[in-house]
Amino acid sequence: MNDKSLTPRRSDPTPFFRRPFEQLFEDFFSRDWGLPTAFSNGFMAPKVNVAETAEGLEVTAELPGVDQKDIDVDVANGVLTLRAEHKQEREEKDEKKRYHLMERSQGTYLRRFALPFEPDADKIAATFENGVLRIALPRAMNPREPSRKIEIKAR
Repeated sequence: MNDKSLTPRRSDPTPFFRRPFEQLFEDFFSRDWGLPTAFSNGFMAPKVNVAETAEGLEVTAELPGVDQKDIDVDVANGVLTLRAEHKQEREEKDEKKRYHLMERSQGTYLRRFALPFEPDADKIAATFENGVLRIALPRAMNPREPSRKIEIKAR
């Protein structure tokens, strides 16, 4: 009889303990911590909700610290574009303050959404209150045909 096959083997516990720590670091560095996500192109992406209703779409975007006059909403070629400028006004003359961390800054929010239907351009409405932008995009009553099957004829 082979005694080796009956002997319990101990596996290396290192991977078992290491994975939770690796996950902890991945989660820590991948979270946005409630701040706008910065892209490598310098734009920030506001947090949005997109909901489909019987009438069309409702888009809600968080734009903290943005003035209404600095928001631009555009619909063209089936794409909704949301752009907003966040400008921070700060006094640089205070000699008593020395910043160690500065996360409040200026920048551009930018989001684009491919629309699943053609909206009625005359009825698109947007409101802005308390840093929240709401956009209602009703469906067009007579939308253009989004695609058409082309018949292929034999020669």
